[in-house]
Amino acid sequence: MNILQLIQKRYTAKKYNADKVIPQEKIEELKEILRLTPSSINIQPWKFTFVQNPEIKAKLASVSMHNAEKINQAQLLIVFSVADDLDAFQKVVENEFSQARIDWYNKIKSSSPEADLKIWLAKQVYIALGVGLTASIAMGLDSTAMEGIETDKYKAILNMSAYKPLFAMAVGYGADEDSNRIEVTPKSRRLLENVIETI
Repeated sequence: MNILQLIQKRYTAKKYNADKVIPQEKIEELKEILRLTPSSINIQPWKFTFVQNPEIKAKLASVSMHNAEKINQAQLLIVFSVADDLDAFQKVVENEFSQARIDWYNKIKSSSPEADLKIWLAKQVYIALGVGLTASIAMGLDSTAMEGIETDKYKAILNMSAYKPLFAMAVGYGADEDSNRIEVTPKSRRLLENVIETI
């Protein structure tokens, strides 16, 4: 199946088959795929928390607004977080990156208000979400992107200090009775000529 066919097949799961287990090798592969996500100047300002522990997943589900049922049903929840403590992230930059990238980041940091810098860093994490959604369907998995989470409570449950959760992605196998399946509810997108311009 080519990439176009995969994207045509992909849908946002609303119900998951709680009994169908994701092979651990697929989860490990998804970890490596997210690690390899591109970012502006390769800054990688993220943390991906793979939650498989049922008790922790249930705690997160309870602070996930209308997404609780999906999270409890799905075999895996991935929490996408961004560097929030810029002093702590500065140490990451200085310890893990080449001098050229350190200089580049420092130049951006020195010329941007802190609020703008944090927005720029958060935008990079959204790139990873797109990669994760596409990778999931390519691996035969269904997924649900979720901004509907209480981020401060996620941060407390996951005991984070230097990072801030932005959104999450449930991953698993869609339930047969999910009314959002493509064969039940066809994909709805704006017409190509209304969103693509060729010059």
